[in-house]
Amino acid sequence: MRLALYTGLILAGGYTCLNPALAADPTGDWRVADGVANIRVAQCNGSMWGAVSWEKQPGGRDENNPDASKKTRPTLGMATLIDMKKKPGADQWEGQVYNAKDGQLYSATITPVGTDQLEIKGCVMGFLCGGETWTRVSPPIPLSSANAMAKGAPKPTGAAPKAPGTTGATVAQPAPAAPKAAGTAKPGQKGAADQVGDICLLPEIAGFAH
Repeated sequence: MRLALYTGLILAGGYTCLNPALAADPTGDWRVADGVANIRVAQCNGSMWGAVSWEKQPGGRDENNPDASKKTRPTLGMATLIDMKKKPGADQWEGQVYNAKDGQLYSATITPVGTDQLEIKGCVMGFLCGGETWTRVSPPIPLSSANAMAKGAPKPTGAAPKAPGTTGATVAQPAPAAPKAAGTAKPGQKGAADQVGDICLLPEIAGFAH
């Protein structure tokens, strides 16, 4: 039996041997093996999540989702790696993967292999397991402010600091500069303008913990 995921994951037999010494950060953008999509992996609410950050064929829709209300949702920005928890004592995360080919969820694991590869394994009903390796196309992602708050960091108070020598007056803080578009590379190339951003802020992911 062969299960082809939208993300490019092929659940066909065979595993890659892992070297624990090469373990690395799984966050960042990864090109799936058949090149049809990039998956952005980030730590959100204490778990690893992955969402489609680029498509070779733009305009995809989640047509096979059994939920009729989701059949027209764009596949760009759609969560594919879902609520993956780190396994104690191992550089591996386990959770679920969404298969847009049949609209179903399957158990899965992700394991960094060195700094530039990510091994994906999935299982159907606990057997018929297999996987493939994705290739890094962008560096690891720093923990976002949304993630920091989810992990218990204090939230900003919103009060601006007082100006030296004043009594009660506050100094307006400049708004953070908007991120620059990363060049004019073609879609899918490293440096292309980002259409997804921080996946932890995507409604599907941000609302999971609520």
